[in-house]
Amino acid sequence: MYAQYVKNTMGPLNIGDISKDKRFPWTNENAENSNKQIKSLLCTPIKNGKKDKVIGVCQLVNKMDDVTGKIKAFNRNDEQFLEAFAIFCGLGIQNTQMYETVDRAMAKQVVTLEVLSYHASASEEDTRELQAAKVPSAQSLKLIDFSFSDFELSDMETTLATIRMFMDLNLVQNFQMKYEDLCQWVLSVKKNYRKHIAYHNWRHAFNTSQCMFAVLKSGRIQNKLNDLEMLALMIATLCHDLDHRGVNNSYIQRSEHPLAQLYCHSTMEHHHFDQCLMILNSPGNQILSGLSLEEYRTTLKMIERAILATDLALYMKKRGEFFELTKNSQFIWEDEHHRDLLRSMLMTACDISAITKPWPVQRRVAELVATEFFEQGDKERKELNIEPIDLMNRDKRDKIPSMQVGFIDAICIQLYETLAGMSEACSPLLEGCRKNRQNWKLLAEQDEKKLVNGAT
Repeated sequence: MYAQYVKNTMGPLNIGDISKDKRFPWTNENAENSNKQIKSLLCTPIKNGKKDKVIGVCQLVNKMDDVTGKIKAFNRNDEQFLEAFAIFCGLGIQNTQMYETVDRAMAKQVVTLEVLSYHASASEEDTRELQAAKVPSAQSLKLIDFSFSDFELSDMETTLATIRMFMDLNLVQNFQMKYEDLCQWVLSVKKNYRKHIAYHNWRHAFNTSQCMFAVLKSGRIQNKLNDLEMLALMIATLCHDLDHRGVNNSYIQRSEHPLAQLYCHSTMEHHHFDQCLMILNSPGNQILSGLSLEEYRTTLKMIERAILATDLALYMKKRGEFFELTKNSQFIWEDEHHRDLLRSMLMTACDISAITKPWPVQRRVAELVATEFFEQGDKERKELNIEPIDLMNRDKRDKIPSMQVGFIDAICIQLYETLAGMSEACSPLLEGCRKNRQNWKLLAEQDEKKLVNGAT
């Protein structure tokens, strides 16, 4: 209480006997306890360098007389000594705060330079080539199919397909996008995915975006969302893993990567959004320039929340509320919080949609995911000297089928059940997921039999 008073007044406080001091209302209220604990008190503020803000308080109590051993009042010399000590403390606190600020800025600089050295905006030549190419129909590319696979498409075809999706959702027309800017933006986003990453690359981003397109069109969610929401979701799906390093948040934190100093949670997801923002603000990539200031702010906020929602840790926190709302028929379309929950769930549903694909596609994608995970496990052994979890451990490859069944049960099934409940047209996602669970379960049982037979 006395410390709070000193903080508020920004001046020192010296009380010889607090039981006799009548300035403070709490003195009489706590007289009995105070007499037992504190009699004399000296308190002084710790100020910042400009001396216009209190950043701490020093407090001394019950000065003892060296001869009698009794408590006595603090004198002027004590005040000067404590004031000098407070100045020293202030310098120490400020230096610490300054060091943390500089350290954070340096970490951000390291990350920025690293990204910029690797990535660049799409070239004018590539942009002109894409701009001149004929854009196939969504039907010919099978973009509205939940069973869509990109394996047969060339890189050029994936970029043309992306443009087709934006056109068929009327995003180009509704938001006055310059076609050249859209072409360059798509190519720049593609370029900002690292080619050597086995799974979290441009193809994964494109597939996530295609699934969102199919959900909006074939899943009949389009008529439930407004144009800004669809714009934000399409941009977010394409950008949700920008500059992915092939390792998860846990590895980034444990390896003390500079990115870990920038964000305390959802480390990579924050980085993905920052990269998304950087591209959107780059010359020739400004596809949102046709929006009003309010529309621009709203869209960016939705993009940010949508990208952060792809962190499965956040999904696990949010999904319970969403499932309860839909289960009890309490989902209100006019409630922005409910709509935000839906957008988050749609992001996850599309992000993990490989689990809903036809079995040959699902099996092939699972191999890509395993390759990336095992590479992280190898790094953990080599660089961090730790034993990776089964999911990242190539020595546990035989457990992939059972782990896939566990993933479907823990993460996927209830999400797709809920979406199918909201829109029956989304049922193919649930059906595909269930079929793949059966296939993975069968493989897991076969592996189990092999182990048993081998043991006997």
